[in-house]
Amino acid sequence: MAEFTLDLNDDQKQVRDWLHGFAADVIRPAASEWDEREETPWPVIQEAAKVGIYSLDFYAQQFFDPTGLGIPMAMEELFWGDAGIALSIVGTGLAAVGVLANGTEEQIGTWIPQMYGDANDVKVAAFCSSEPDAGSDVASMRTRAVYDEAKDEWVLNGTKTWATNGGIANVHVVVAVVDPGLGSKGHASFIVPPATPGLSQGQKFKKHGIRASHTAEVVLQDVRVPGHCLLGGKEKLDERLARARERAKAGGERVKNAAMATFEASRPAVGAMAVGTARAAYEVALDYAKTRSQFGRPIIDNQGIAFQLADMRTRIDAARLLVWRASWMATTGKPFTSAEGSMSKLYASETAKSVTAQAIQILGGNGFTREYPVERMHRDAAIYTIFEGTSEIQRLVIARTLSGMPIR
Repeated sequence: MAEFTLDLNDDQKQVRDWLHGFAADVIRPAASEWDEREETPWPVIQEAAKVGIYSLDFYAQQFFDPTGLGIPMAMEELFWGDAGIALSIVGTGLAAVGVLANGTEEQIGTWIPQMYGDANDVKVAAFCSSEPDAGSDVASMRTRAVYDEAKDEWVLNGTKTWATNGGIANVHVVVAVVDPGLGSKGHASFIVPPATPGLSQGQKFKKHGIRASHTAEVVLQDVRVPGHCLLGGKEKLDERLARARERAKAGGERVKNAAMATFEASRPAVGAMAVGTARAAYEVALDYAKTRSQFGRPIIDNQGIAFQLADMRTRIDAARLLVWRASWMATTGKPFTSAEGSMSKLYASETAKSVTAQAIQILGGNGFTREYPVERMHRDAAIYTIFEGTSEIQRLVIARTLSGMPIR
C-alpha cells in the first residue's frame, strides 16, 4: 500500500510537465475558437490521440498509479488548458469508469478499447444516467430495461439527458431500471454497441460554459442489446436484486447502485478538474495584477487586490489537498468514512466558482470581455457545482455520512 505523500516522483513530474506542455501549446490556443463554435474539437482530440494522451493505455497508467495521484494530476493540467476542450478529451473516461466499476474483465477488455478508437480514427463514449425528471433524484429514473429471455436480449426504452458525447458516441453506457419496486437499488448498467437500432440523439444543448464539449439527450426506442451487454452479467444482477429485496423486507441497509458507483469513483477527478480551472484563472489574475498599473503603481501593491490573490491561492491549494487525499484513499482501498470523495468535489467546485469570479473582479472591465480568458473560465466553472452531483447533494452525502441520520 502506497504511503500518502505530497511529493510527486520523477515519473509523475515528467507526465505532469508533458501534459502541461500539451495544454499550453495545443489546448489553450484553441480554447476561444471552439468555445465560440460550440462544437466537439475533433482535431484537438486527434492531436491528443497522436501523442498518446487520448488513449486507453494512458488513462490505465494513471488510473493504476499506486499513489492515486495520476488521474487528479492529469485532470488538473488538462483543465488548466481549457475546461471545454479538456472535457471533450476526458469525457469518454466517465463511460470507461462505468464499465470498470460494474463490468467483468471480459467486458472491460472488449468495450473500453472501442470507446477510444485510435489516432487515425478517434472515437468517443457516453455515460447516460440523468433524465429529464431524474437528475440528482436517481430513484425517479424511468428508463426501463426488460429482459427477453427467449432471445437473451435486453430491451431499453426511455430518454437520457445531459449526456456528454450523447448521440455522437461510438459506445453508450446506459443506466436503466430493471426492478421498479426497488427504487435506486433496482438499477443496472448496459452497453449499447455502435450503430444499435433505436438509439438516437435528441436535443443538443447550447450551454453557458464548457461549450466545446458536446452535451445532448439520448433517446432509446426499443433498443435491443445482447445479454452479454449487461455490465457484470445477469447472474450477478439476480444475486444483487435478491439481496436488495431481502434487505427491503427487513427495512434494510443500502446496496450498491450502478450509477452511484460510477459517480463515487469519479468525484475526486471532477474536483481535480475544478482545481485546474481555478488555478488557470488565478494565474491570469496574478500576472495581470503585477503588470496593470493604476495611480502610478501595480494594482497588486494594494492590499485589497493582494489579499484576494492570497485567499485565492490558499483555497486552490486546500482544494488540491482534499482531492489528493480522496484519490489516495480510493486507490489504497480506504473507505470514505467521512464522505471524503464528496468533500473534495464540493470544496474544489465551489473554489473554482469563487476564484474565477474574483479573477474577473481583479481584471475589472477587461475581465468582463472575451479578450481575456477569465470570463470563459468563470462560465466553465459553473458546471462543477452541478454535474456528477450538485453541491447540495454533496453536502447531503457528507451530512448523512457524518451523522448516520436520513437527512433530507
